[in-house]
Amino acid sequence: MVITIPLVLLLAVVVALLLRFKAVGAGAVVAVALFGFYLANTGAAHTINDLVTAFTDAVPGVGR
Repeated sequence: MVITIPLVLLLAVVVALLLRFKAVGAGAVVAVALFGFYLANTGAAHTINDLVTAFTDAVPGVGR
């Protein structure tokens, strides 16, 4: 059985854990989130999406 988790959900859990354990402050979270929204509106968005897709496609093949 294959279980898929959206990347945005996984990243939200990581951010929540970082906030919970006070590894980062709320201001840093807001700054990174805003940076992500602005980055999504640039020409780099397609390249970043391709890189993340290639990485997530490669992860299941690791260790085979």
